[in-house]
Amino acid sequence: MHLALAQLHVEPRATAANLERALDAVRTAAARGCDLVVLPELFRVGYFSFDSYDEVAQSLDGPALTRLQEAAADSGIGVLAGSLIEDLGASRAAGFETPAADGLANTAVFIDADGKRRGVYRKHHLFGYDSAERSLLTAGESLATVEFGAFIVGITTCYDLRFPELYRELVDRGVTLVLVPSAWPYPRVEHWQLLPRARAVENLCYVAATNGVGEFENTTLLGRSTIYDPWGTAIAGAGEQSTVVDARLDAKRVEQRRKEFPALADRRE
Repeated sequence: MHLALAQLHVEPRATAANLERALDAVRTAAARGCDLVVLPELFRVGYFSFDSYDEVAQSLDGPALTRLQEAAADSGIGVLAGSLIEDLGASRAAGFETPAADGLANTAVFIDADGKRRGVYRKHHLFGYDSAERSLLTAGESLATVEFGAFIVGITTCYDLRFPELYRELVDRGVTLVLVPSAWPYPRVEHWQLLPRARAVENLCYVAATNGVGEFENTTLLGRSTIYDPWGTAIAGAGEQSTVVDARLDAKRVEQRRKEFPALADRRE
């Protein structure tokens, strides 16, 4: 698989401009011959724009996701719509299964290269420290795995990285690549560099962590989007500027590493 991470400049509340940046990144990744591109967490509104969540929320068949589905189909590339604020009531009214009858969720959607929705993941662990996410959003209740090419892809979001048991559940479902759209801020640089690498090492799988860049009122996103291989080696990465980084992944490498170093077989319940 040829995988791209779109490290977007996320401008607070600038939903139209942010969506256009995302669409440009999809086209850029497709022009490079990539099979899949991953967008950051809440790239459309900006994670820290808490007072705008209600205003920008849409259903799973809303106009923002529809445009991304059209872009995926037009460019022939899979897209993880990093995450958006989902209006759960509107989604349920449109016939989608949701964890609550109303409210909002931090929702990532996997779109195949034909433009169809293949997976929906609502962030499980909602951040409480110095954040309004926990009070504003409803946590997800189910995992999402998608077969894509030779990989089984799992999805988690940002703060989920601190909860390794979630990744064990994904491994038990056969996952070989985990996508992690994020909005990781300064000053926790070391944590951002450690946690996705640790999840790759302990689960012997690829982990692709996509972050945004941009300034909010009291914080700044730190970028540094990175793809880690099953040995924990960074095979592609970005700095602090908006960019698209890409790398080629080999599903056989996961199988090989797990065979050479069968630590997962030594787990005790």
